[in-house]
Amino acid sequence: MATGWAGDGAVQDQIDATVKDGIKRAQSQLPTGPSLTNCAECDAPIPEARQKAIPGVRLCVACQEAEDQEAAKFTGYNRRGSKDSQLR
Repeated sequence: MATGWAGDGAVQDQIDATVKDGIKRAQSQLPTGPSLTNCAECDAPIPEARQKAIPGVRLCVACQEAEDQEAAKFTGYNRRGSKDSQLR
């Protein structure tokens, strides 16, 4: 049930668009090319199973976790669902 001037299904369309944007962003950050045998940060060996599971991997698990935590600090604000963005 839509309220105001929003059409039926507008909320779901907004959710779907946000999910699609997130998927595209995540896919664009995936590594490509051949996997490294040693970590690009700490030079620790990267297990063969990890190399096969993630094509193009360049970091060991510990360094990847640290990079992911650092990247999480800078995630963008979703303006699409913001009331302010709808008023501009």
